[in-house]
Amino acid sequence: MKRLALPAALVLAVVLGGCNPEPASPQYGAQPELPEPRRGLLPAMKIADPAGWGDRLPTVPDGFEVRAIAIDLLIPRQTLVLPNGDILVAEGRGGNAPPLKPKDVIAGPIKAAGTTQVESGNRLTLLRDADGDGDYEVQTVFAENLDAPYGLALIGNDLYVANQDAVVRFDYQPGQTQARAATPETLTELPSEINHHWTKAMTASADGRFLYVGIGSNSNITERGMMAEQDRAMVWEIDAQSGLHRPYATGLRNPTALAIQPGSGQLWAVVNERDEIGPDLVPDYLTSVREGGFYGWPWAYWGQHVDTRVKPENPEKVAASITPDYSLGAHVAALGVDFSSQVMGPQFADGAFVGMHGSWNRSEPVGYKVVFVPFRNGRPAGDPIDFVTGFRDEDGTTRGRPVGVTVDPRGALIVADDLSNTVWRVSRVGAAPATPATPAPADPAVPAAGEAPPAAAGDPGQTPPPPAPPPSTQR
Repeated sequence: MKRLALPAALVLAVVLGGCNPEPASPQYGAQPELPEPRRGLLPAMKIADPAGWGDRLPTVPDGFEVRAIAIDLLIPRQTLVLPNGDILVAEGRGGNAPPLKPKDVIAGPIKAAGTTQVESGNRLTLLRDADGDGDYEVQTVFAENLDAPYGLALIGNDLYVANQDAVVRFDYQPGQTQARAATPETLTELPSEINHHWTKAMTASADGRFLYVGIGSNSNITERGMMAEQDRAMVWEIDAQSGLHRPYATGLRNPTALAIQPGSGQLWAVVNERDEIGPDLVPDYLTSVREGGFYGWPWAYWGQHVDTRVKPENPEKVAASITPDYSLGAHVAALGVDFSSQVMGPQFADGAFVGMHGSWNRSEPVGYKVVFVPFRNGRPAGDPIDFVTGFRDEDGTTRGRPVGVTVDPRGALIVADDLSNTVWRVSRVGAAPATPATPAPADPAVPAAGEAPPAAAGDPGQTPPPPAPPPSTQR
């Protein structure tokens, strides 16, 4: 990957922004230490310096191994493991917000230089490991011509995709490698007129009745006015059959990934908080999401800390603001979350994996890794544990940036990396090869080794599907 050249004025902005000393407080847990807000002309900026992996691999804990199961993708963001073990990868990049001068005019090119330069895929790619040995020998386009797809969920035979502008639905039959319909059915439109925070995270309720969709704000702290924030900075609850929806929880600046906690059925989210009041404000967080709850944005942060930049003030909203469950640290850019299980071994069996895309707006970078947040009695307990690292070197050389994380019931963590355009698989060393939960029927659309693909893509004949499985969910 080639780093973009920056105009001298932008380089100066980076240098000046990086002159501020930064405390090293990790800010983990339920009671992080929060410094006083500090405002300047520009936030500190230190972007990634993209480089290829070469013969390197990410670093994983002793007893685990990591391998690339798909490369040269078109911006992989989130993944979904299907009941038969296939993996769907949502690829793309959205957004259509005009810059807010002068801040965005300066910061936009700086941030873009630390991201992939490939074109948005706007598609779903399917990966298949038919024999369960960890090598995915089939890679095929499942659906294309989507609009920055991100969140994915499967309920029975309905496959839901959260594009940046709508939740759409495909019919899915076990073993398919290509969607039957070229154009999916629109379930419900999503706010997208501006789309500053374009990612639409999604998961399904444990009973499959509802979809939950995270919709980020259209600004840092309402710089575009409150009209631009209508139906934003919240989680919608959507009826999975009718598409009717309502606000489920509000005041969540940018809920970038959602997951249902096994057993309890509780909805959890990782949320990216606001910028420009210092390198250690405001912590991004992992939290349970209460029905009807308000989480502070824009008037308050981390409970009832008032953001004095927001006018007019709203003491009533501040007083109602819920304190999140668990601080992940400021500016780590958490973009993925999934709950673990026994398949990941005893140390990592009870808790949640979080994908941290990495900071751009502080002089000492943070994030750029996957962590495991241990749970006890259904709640976060203890500091996060580094699980996948090595994406960024101390000199700024950056080979990858984690986004979505998904626990594969066959015994692995699937990690989407949207800088190197790779999907990684992390599994326990020596674990016995697993077999798919449901054997995939033969699919004529998938050519055997050495064969040419069929002239026209079509859906294979299917035997009647088994009874609908419980919902398989991912952001």
